[in-house]
Amino acid sequence: MTVTPTIRVQREDFDLQTEVDLLSKGKPGIGAVVTFSGLCRDDGGALAALELEHYPGMAEAEMTRISELAIARFGLLGLTAIHRYGKVAPGENIVLVVAAAPHRQAAFDGANFVMDFLKTAAPFWKKEHSADGEAGDWVAAKDADDAARDKWK
Repeated sequence: MTVTPTIRVQREDFDLQTEVDLLSKGKPGIGAVVTFSGLCRDDGGALAALELEHYPGMAEAEMTRISELAIARFGLLGLTAIHRYGKVAPGENIVLVVAAAPHRQAAFDGANFVMDFLKTAAPFWKKEHSADGEAGDWVAAKDADDAARDKWK
């Protein structure tokens, strides 16, 4: 059976439960569904929003590539990856990964794998907007994200 991931890059919000239901409905072989939902945090009240940018076409292609690797490596029965762009306020959703597998470990590993590679390989950028009205800087890549990705090699 060929599993095709669901990939979306969108401005509008998403509903976690709706995405889980869409992925798992009518698939009796699924024994585990793992979700990761990344939210915008306020950094102790200092952050008013994140501005998320992406490279259209290339972001979706890289998300698809990463997701197909996860499906093959972990035997996933379904995978959804959604990333938002535009201005996102604290508490709002940024990213969602839903991984479905026959057993829990494969679903956990699949979701972790996708997030570790999305953070380092997909062309997305974040700019901070501070609560005092000042536009902040673009957020730099973190060594910890590279280390998390490298554990999968």
